[in-house]
Amino acid sequence: MIPQRSYTDFSSQLHRRLMPERPPASGTIEVTRRCSLACRHCYNNLPMGDAGARDRELSTAEHFRLIDDLVEDGCLWLLYTGGEIFARADSLEIYTYAWKKGLLITLFTNATLISERIADHLARHRPFAVEVTLYGATRETYERLTDVPGSYDRCIRGVKLLAERGLPISIKTVAVSLNWHEISEMERLAEELVGPGSFKFDGLINARVDCGESPLAVRLKPHELVSLDLGDPERESEFRRLIDYQRGLAPAPPTSSGGCACGSQLAGGAGESLYACGAGLTAFAVDPYGGLSMCVLSESEKYDLRDGSFRDGWTHFLKAIRDRKRSRPGKCAACGLKSLCGTCPATSQLEHGDPESGVPYFCHVAHLRAHVLGVEPPAHGECEFCRPNGVSEFHGSRYGELLESARMVEETRVDPEWPRRSAEVAAARLRHQPARTDGLIQIQVSSRPKMTAAGAV
Repeated sequence: MIPQRSYTDFSSQLHRRLMPERPPASGTIEVTRRCSLACRHCYNNLPMGDAGARDRELSTAEHFRLIDDLVEDGCLWLLYTGGEIFARADSLEIYTYAWKKGLLITLFTNATLISERIADHLARHRPFAVEVTLYGATRETYERLTDVPGSYDRCIRGVKLLAERGLPISIKTVAVSLNWHEISEMERLAEELVGPGSFKFDGLINARVDCGESPLAVRLKPHELVSLDLGDPERESEFRRLIDYQRGLAPAPPTSSGGCACGSQLAGGAGESLYACGAGLTAFAVDPYGGLSMCVLSESEKYDLRDGSFRDGWTHFLKAIRDRKRSRPGKCAACGLKSLCGTCPATSQLEHGDPESGVPYFCHVAHLRAHVLGVEPPAHGECEFCRPNGVSEFHGSRYGELLESARMVEETRVDPEWPRRSAEVAAARLRHQPARTDGLIQIQVSSRPKMTAAGAV
């Protein structure tokens, strides 16, 4: 009998074997940043009617040429994302061209624009996977976050249209202060709509790609996020496996095949290298305007595919970024909790303009996860969330805050009404924010310059 092997195991091993050869195996293409929703937490959404953004987007013909180049250079996995991918009238035309080239395509969508025509087309040209984001289990919570009346019903209808045709759907959500009290209900709704094992969530929120800080207003407190982690035994077990992997005590975890570079963390961290993921090794991203970058969050340096070839951008431009070393010692380089943390050069650049210093919020979450799991972080330099050493004033300066967060985790876990009350407080606080502009929260842009490959602008 031929032994069976899961696709996940096959994909993970293939990624690891490909890394030394550095082929562009996994790509992410943002077809647009325009969206049918106006979610408060989103890192890149623009209004549906943003004519300026629409005019700057790659044309249908430019997408076709890009797909030809990707296939020729060895791309296998492709993720189409947005914004909302179906905000473009030619989205199915672009998708079908890529599908006919044999790429394994994943689609990220909010499902609000899914029609019978779109669902029927996808049934005839089946994607590798469709991931639908659900923002709440109830209409009130969903639309409080999306700020678009009627969007909940359109989302549910879209999911049903896809599910009725047997498409490979999974449901996910981003846990924020307005909806985290409904995570369990969202999982039950996902099982009802799609089936068991189809739901996942994440709560590590980033600043916007334009340096706006509005998503941070709905970011969960560290103890709230970790209490959600501990409410899911499978998630808790996965964190333990990740810690063991980071220490070289366990095999590599499954690698993402949807175009994301984050699933390819290297054992032991990056060492002197700035990057510790698959970005620039096997993964890349292209924004709606033809900007090639390390990942969808990497806004500081981009290669313009309208002025050059994908091969040149991959072979020279992204390789030069990938080969960069850290310019100074830091706590992140040797941290043994990297696999529990959302800090990377891209998120650090977005949050405070420095790709090397890390994001304190993510550091707090990672150390809190380790603490509640009974794991003592290995020494990794001057870290404010580690146990004080009696030598450095900075080292351990926020350890008391970590212990208080751990106490709050336990308090949250034993009080089932805590998430609901917290969400009500968050909603009341946001009602006092300034009115929206063009359907979006007014963006608070930091004073630091935005960087491009050519420098500050």
